[in-house]
Amino acid sequence: MFPIRDENPTIRPPVATIALIALNILVWVFVQGAGSELPLVKSLCLYSLIPGDLFHHAPPGTTLEMTQDMVCSLDGRSGIPTLITHAFLHGSWFHIISNMWFLWIFGDNVEDAMGIPRFLIFYFLCILAAAFSQIMADPAALSPMVGASGAIGGVMGAYARLYPRAYVHTLIPLGFFITTAAIPAIYMLGYWFLIQFISAIPAVGGGVQIAFWAHAGGFVAGLILIGPLHRQDYLEERNRMEPDKTAKYRL
Repeated sequence: MFPIRDENPTIRPPVATIALIALNILVWVFVQGAGSELPLVKSLCLYSLIPGDLFHHAPPGTTLEMTQDMVCSLDGRSGIPTLITHAFLHGSWFHIISNMWFLWIFGDNVEDAMGIPRFLIFYFLCILAAAFSQIMADPAALSPMVGASGAIGGVMGAYARLYPRAYVHTLIPLGFFITTAAIPAIYMLGYWFLIQFISAIPAVGGGVQIAFWAHAGGFVAGLILIGPLHRQDYLEERNRMEPDKTAKYRL
């Protein structure tokens, strides 16, 4: 299922959400060369998260074959910053467009319940939670991990807890046909989490190229972190804006 839009108005402009989308796009264009092979490979070599390198499981002199003609040496990499930098890198146009679309659909409403400073703290905590979820699945992995998906999973977890009955208009593929439906967020996002979790189970110990544990871990982190980081006065403001709603926003 792919979200098109949601029926969930905001009160405050999504400044932080827009800034994060802009930062990801700037990195994609100016650091990763908009997908050009050489800058893309170089960015993955320098700034992606490689668990086996972070925890020094890889012996000195280890190299990774990035393409048929390019290798990446793990010697001299600065591992700790990659816990954050990896979340602003992407592997393809589809990767960044889909991630930024999900962030746009769900980020504005989550930011609306927090305000700018809390939302940015929340987002970076979700990056770390997602990273460590993937690392724990295979601490010796040498596959580069990139993408904002884990942090966006956190945004989706927060959205599911904040606005479970908000309708999300979604594309649904049915074989050769594609239809649309307005689905309550709790079902659409719950289905997304279930798929990530089921897909992650065979990934323990490696062998899967998609960071499913990061997605699932980020989602759970978002569910938890929205509790202490939301602003109840902002949710009460939503209640006053929509007085006819039977389900009030309160955590």
